[in-house]
Amino acid sequence: MPSVNQSIKALSLIIFSFIYQVTFAQSDQVNVFLGTSGDHGQMSPAASYPFSMLSIGPQTYPATHPGYEYYAKEYLGFTHNRMEGVGCRGDGGNILVKPFTSGNYKEKLIKKSQDGSAGYYGVRFKNGIQAEFTVNEKQGLHHYTFTNSNNGVFIDLGHAFVGRFKEEQHKIVGNTLHGYIVSGTTCSRGFYKIYYSIYFNKAVEFQKVANHQLLAKLDPEVKELEMRIAFSSVDVEHAQKSINTKTFDQLKAATTEAWNEQLGQIEVRGSKEREDLFYSLLYRALQSPFVISESDHSYTAIDGSLQKSKNTFYNGWAIWDNYKTQLPLLSLAYADQYGDMMWSVQEMYKHGKKDFSTDHEPSQTVRTEHAVVVLLDAYRKGYKIDFDAIADSLISENNRFDYSTPDKALEGAYDDWALSEIFEILKNEEQAKKYEAKALKYKDYWKKDFEDLTKNDIDRMGARKMYQGTVWQYRWLVPYDVQGLMALCGGEDAYLAQLDEFFEGDYYNHANEPDIQVPWMYHGTSQPWKSQELIHKIAVDTVNQFYFNNNSKGIDPFVGEIYTNKPKAFLPTMDDDAGALSGWFVLAGAGITPACVGWPIFYVHVPLFEKVVLNKNARRSFTIEVKNFGEENIYIKSLTLNGKPLKRNWLTHEEIMKGGTLQIEASDERKNKTFTDPWLTSLEGK
Repeated sequence: MPSVNQSIKALSLIIFSFIYQVTFAQSDQVNVFLGTSGDHGQMSPAASYPFSMLSIGPQTYPATHPGYEYYAKEYLGFTHNRMEGVGCRGDGGNILVKPFTSGNYKEKLIKKSQDGSAGYYGVRFKNGIQAEFTVNEKQGLHHYTFTNSNNGVFIDLGHAFVGRFKEEQHKIVGNTLHGYIVSGTTCSRGFYKIYYSIYFNKAVEFQKVANHQLLAKLDPEVKELEMRIAFSSVDVEHAQKSINTKTFDQLKAATTEAWNEQLGQIEVRGSKEREDLFYSLLYRALQSPFVISESDHSYTAIDGSLQKSKNTFYNGWAIWDNYKTQLPLLSLAYADQYGDMMWSVQEMYKHGKKDFSTDHEPSQTVRTEHAVVVLLDAYRKGYKIDFDAIADSLISENNRFDYSTPDKALEGAYDDWALSEIFEILKNEEQAKKYEAKALKYKDYWKKDFEDLTKNDIDRMGARKMYQGTVWQYRWLVPYDVQGLMALCGGEDAYLAQLDEFFEGDYYNHANEPDIQVPWMYHGTSQPWKSQELIHKIAVDTVNQFYFNNNSKGIDPFVGEIYTNKPKAFLPTMDDDAGALSGWFVLAGAGITPACVGWPIFYVHVPLFEKVVLNKNARRSFTIEVKNFGEENIYIKSLTLNGKPLKRNWLTHEEIMKGGTLQIEASDERKNKTFTDPWLTSLEGK
């Protein structure tokens, strides 16, 4: 019979569990200021909504890529779109709005205090102005409170990050301002066009002060203003339809609920500090791509044409950056949205897809290299892809590939392999063999530039005209043929020795994407514990990093933790790249990593939490439980899937999506022969 103390303890656990279930809200754990200082993520505390093309964020002076610097005190105003943590100094920054008081719109806004949460941003200024913002779907709401008289807002319709504004047209009808903006995309590789509508809840007098610049002046004694704004890729009328009459609190509550639903798809249980970090980074991974289509299913395609479809159309891509991390994460935990995302990628091929962007994008965007790999991956995970409809476009894209530098040769070979697999799916053996042979040429490129590790430039950023990487970092980019790569290295022992040298010599660069998959590459070998160890170390322990995202190998290394929940997070120069590096941590935290994008296989390691639930809000959830969880117990001793022993360290996408329970027995002891069924890719003899 249990003792009184045991009964009390059991009752306390039940009560705690009930309270936890009732009060636990993932949005409360999001720190929107993580990575918002300097080049430590290039993130913004902007009020945002999951996958929305509109976000309202502060524009500080000085600013980082998304318009904001945490430690800056001077504000230029607030802008309405951005992509989080992308290169080329960012994109977006349209429609700058600056509140003013006492009739002086040129007065500097100096921050007194600020606050932010998922879907909300607020700031108080020393001149007495208080500004608050929330975003719900395609509508955003400004709320200003003034203490003095003669108030209003200054509006710069010609504002854009990096001076990429191209043109605008606007009309004023009563208290409404509407029109469109055209600006350059990331790296100025194309243009996007956005329609908008702005509605003021108080009478305003518009006054032109310069080209593209207006004042909206309130009656002298009015001390409160709401300004509603909505975006559309289609036309002004659709933007106007997105504006409703819900109060600020109602919109904010609806947005909080939406964020809780999305963040709650993955539930983790562990220390509060680590949970907060996890959800703050998951929040970043759910900012893009953007929902572009309207409720009536209309949208503007990337060639500027008006289209209609039952599917939701997404734009705002950074596939080269996040195809190894963020997109596999979305495929796993956000299946409903991901199906439409992949349909949207497929549709780009029908409307003139380019590696970067077109001159007629419906939103800001970055780049789409490796889309063919992502589509193959989606198809094998059960998502509907009509390869027949885009086969000719896939061939045309492949014909444009450039293999002139070592990095481009390996990048292109990955797409060659994917196209070969697609034609095999289409039962076109002639084309399948053609692109398989083309993919196999990676071996010639590899022997020429990556085999010899004695040359003096192998650790030099940009050597041999490579982009953002070294010979050491790019030589591992053969995920579709690891057995072939092992043979090129001289067999498994030599492969392992070279991987060891790569990490022990601190040649790995977590500040960028070319080699972020390499810590996973011990998984399919006789020493999988090394991947288990590396993932844990990079995610939550002290690392040494000599390489940075400005094409340099630093004289002084970074020594410390990469992922920290503070404004100066990440490594110096480490952009989040539209959720790519946040996604890496989320996968590490959940205990799974993609074995090879293009195959529906995930490797397993010990999560950063005692318990992880994937697809928590779906019909079938998948639970990962850790027995003997502890900071030193980072190695897998044994695995059990749905009560049955598992002699492999990998799962299929289908197994995860079916739901069930994976139990991991953790240990502080390294094990070389825990698994008898390793999974390794092979291009020849498949």
